[in-house]
Amino acid sequence: MEHTTESNERDALYAKLQNEAASLDTIHEMLGSGRWTMDFDESGAMTNVNWSDEFRRMLGYRNLEDFPNVLESWSDLLHPDDIERVLKAFNETIADYTGKKTYDVEYRLLTKNRGYRWYRAIGKPTRRSDGSPITYVGVFLDITDQKDMLDKLAQQRESLNAALEEANLANKAKTAFLSNMSHEIRTPMNAIIGLNNIALNDPTISAQTREYLERIGVSAHHLLGIINDILDMSRIESGRMTIKSEEFSFAKMLEQVNTIVSGQCNDKGLQYDCRTVGKVEDYYIGDDMKLRQVLINILGNAVKFTPEGGTISFIIEDVNRLNHQATLRFTIRDTGIGISKEFLPRIFDAFSQEDSSLTSQFGSTGLGMPITKSIVELMNGHIEVESEKGVGTTFTVTITLMQADRKTSEADEFELHPHDMTVLVVDDDRIACDHARLVLSHLGITCKTVLSGEEAVELVRIHHTRREDFNLILVDWKMPGMDGVETTRQIRSIVGNNTPIIVLTSYSWEDIEEEAREAGVDTFASKPLFAGTIMDEFRTAFRKKNSDSVRPKADLRGRRVLLAEDVVINAEIMMMVLSMREMDVDHAENGKIAVTMYQAHEPGYYDAILMDMRMPEMDGLEATRTIRASDQADAKTIPIIALTANAFDEDVQRSMQAGLNAHLSKPVEPDLLFETLEELLAE
Repeated sequence: MEHTTESNERDALYAKLQNEAASLDTIHEMLGSGRWTMDFDESGAMTNVNWSDEFRRMLGYRNLEDFPNVLESWSDLLHPDDIERVLKAFNETIADYTGKKTYDVEYRLLTKNRGYRWYRAIGKPTRRSDGSPITYVGVFLDITDQKDMLDKLAQQRESLNAALEEANLANKAKTAFLSNMSHEIRTPMNAIIGLNNIALNDPTISAQTREYLERIGVSAHHLLGIINDILDMSRIESGRMTIKSEEFSFAKMLEQVNTIVSGQCNDKGLQYDCRTVGKVEDYYIGDDMKLRQVLINILGNAVKFTPEGGTISFIIEDVNRLNHQATLRFTIRDTGIGISKEFLPRIFDAFSQEDSSLTSQFGSTGLGMPITKSIVELMNGHIEVESEKGVGTTFTVTITLMQADRKTSEADEFELHPHDMTVLVVDDDRIACDHARLVLSHLGITCKTVLSGEEAVELVRIHHTRREDFNLILVDWKMPGMDGVETTRQIRSIVGNNTPIIVLTSYSWEDIEEEAREAGVDTFASKPLFAGTIMDEFRTAFRKKNSDSVRPKADLRGRRVLLAEDVVINAEIMMMVLSMREMDVDHAENGKIAVTMYQAHEPGYYDAILMDMRMPEMDGLEATRTIRASDQADAKTIPIIALTANAFDEDVQRSMQAGLNAHLSKPVEPDLLFETLEELLAE
């Protein structure tokens, strides 16, 4: 019974081994690999070699007769260049009694009918406890196709490297050539332009000669522009164009761009508008020269391809802030000739133009946009274009810059504290007014805005009458009706020369500078408005005014004042205040009495009148009108100051219309009262 059981277990084990062997054969057949095994006795001597049928077929042999189960059947087929290396690895694996080494070698074998082919053999012995080998089992793979592919790839790589080296040499040669050509062309061009300018300054040349010389100058500068474009393209293609990362004044960079573009627009009769949206800072970290080049390229094209009477708008937006970075979007929109939908995909291709006639008509080289796109991408930015033929074109550039530690001039030492300042902005563009209010509010400056010169003059008059003059007035140059120069002229007639007035413009102000300064403009600033720029200009104007003159003040001692006040306690307090400066005061209980007292004395008896607005019998407005209409010699000139709790603009306007010189709100501050009297009595 026991014998039967052992026999059954042995049969089952044998069947299992046969199944596993069959499975392995199937796997080897699927992989296209052959199997080999070698047996060893206890002394480590090889006793048996077995090459699988698949192994033989891979080498072109069919059976044991063709390929016997001996080691030499395999080793004799090794390529002469591989024999030593392969057998050394084979024997070292067997001799490694630690069992760590694995046999993994690539080599060539001579097949029966296909010549030498590449194979990879992987094997490892099983070992006894003393480390001696028992069975050496391995697999055998044909890797000829993979080796051929790798060889081809290596050859291709070598060819590509050679081609790249040739291209680099060609680029270097091209760069050297362009550099030399640039030098060779610029040298005589410098002489041409220089001599041309000298000739143009000769007053004796004829009109026709002057016209010829001017054309020579235009052509020379155009040629220099072409040279610059080609050199820029060369630097980009060779990878030699780099982007700086330095702190720069964004406000000054934009001012330079606007100065150039506004001048071009003015010469061509185009309307130009530049504005910022959101909190665009005065300073950023980046490459201002490259950014300026991008913007001038796009804006220059807008000017070039927009006919007379068209418009160009330039909007800068702060669209995102994250991790000390600010993403700015620049939108440039024109009403020019536009670009067809068919050409749009090729607009950034070098030397590409929609219409070759544009070269002669507009002087285009076809390099501006490819250079612009390359610079934007070097700055990790993005550029898009939308256009419609005959309608216009819109370019959108998005660039991320690092935020600078320095923001605006608010950190500088300043003669006046921004939080104490009130600024008036005069601009017919409501958006520009809103932007100015936003920019100045970041410095803590109170900002009032009006949309016309007429409104500005009226508001300035009201504030001056209140003795609350603006610290600074910003006036747009180009406004319908009353322009910035005339607005300044009328404001100066009200406030004199103490209040700094700055003219804002998107254009070059050289043409109006003389007239503007005669009208009372202190300085000029470019749009869009930046807080730092305005504070710098204000500082300059403020210091100049302080150094130029001090407003004269009258001595109040011994001066006689007529006080019209119906509330006894208020009158007593006011009389005490005035006596502090050794002034004489006559008190009238209402407006009617005040008129009587004024008319009862000779002209000049009273130096000034302090007039309460709300009184019985006759209020302050009626009393003032009556005095101004009287026959007294000083009726039109005697200073009359309103004292009132009504501080609204319409109250001030009524005071002005009645003939009052100043409007002080109750409770009246003594210092302000004395200052007002000193200034009015000094005039």
